[in-house]
Amino acid sequence: MNLARHIALRLLLGIGVLWGAATLTFVMINTTSGDAAVTILGGPDALPTPEALARVREEYGLTQPLLVRYTHYLARLAHGDLGESYRLHIPVARAIAQQIGPTIRLAAAAAFVSVAFSLTFALLTAGRARWIKSTASGAELVTTSTPAFVTGILLLIAFSFRLHWFPAAGSDGWRALVLPTITLALPLAAVLSQVLRAELDDVLEQSFIAMARARGLSEAGVRLGHALRHALIPLVTLSSFVLAGLLGGAVVTESLFSRQGIGRLMLDATTNKDIPIVLGVTLISASVYVVVNFVVDLAHVAIDPRLADAPR
Repeated sequence: MNLARHIALRLLLGIGVLWGAATLTFVMINTTSGDAAVTILGGPDALPTPEALARVREEYGLTQPLLVRYTHYLARLAHGDLGESYRLHIPVARAIAQQIGPTIRLAAAAAFVSVAFSLTFALLTAGRARWIKSTASGAELVTTSTPAFVTGILLLIAFSFRLHWFPAAGSDGWRALVLPTITLALPLAAVLSQVLRAELDDVLEQSFIAMARARGLSEAGVRLGHALRHALIPLVTLSSFVLAGLLGGAVVTESLFSRQGIGRLMLDATTNKDIPIVLGVTLISASVYVVVNFVVDLAHVAIDPRLADAPR
């Protein structure tokens, strides 16, 4: 019953997060982004006439009070309607669907690389000599603190402009995915590696590890078969951090490498004050974040079944 109640509470909390994200974004954009009618008609450079502006404001309900527009917005969301883009003049759902594929491929590749690298690096350096762990921590600190665009530029200079191994821009083929994936994955991998190594250092000092070694189990068997499982919960918990890093980093990475994706779509929409697109991408991102956190909760129970009976 504790688990069922916890799941129900998490679902309610997820709905609350989605509502909060939609509300906060709606209020901020509609109170700071200027005249949406000008955006719909092509921006200030289009020199829209007062009559055209008045017609568009009436057609899109922009003359209504903010609270009324907010109520209509929530009603549309309840029916799965994200609205229509001001600049693209197509449904927001279609605009996102057209761009989400490259972002999913980039995010999935970066998530795999970051987790694989962090697991390998932490397993190799945990419980080792102090100078090895200090060197590893220093490298992770430098990697984490380096901005993504700097990492991306360095990768472009080395592997695209000089060695010509990978293309500098584009979204076609696996070669165009390599440099953006590394750019997005490196800082996340460094953070995950730091957390996992700290947990492994603690676990490797436990008595059951000494007993496993006394039974003649190899060092690789001790680390992979015993220590890693007990150190995984913090790594799983950080999955939500990984997701946030992937979604946030996609904007910079896709722009730097001229890739298609919702990161570029969001950046262009913010620049052009395309409110429906910004709201739609924000809501989709929040939805993915909620789902991942829900899955992480279930993964905790799978890793340690005792958590199912723990008070929530």
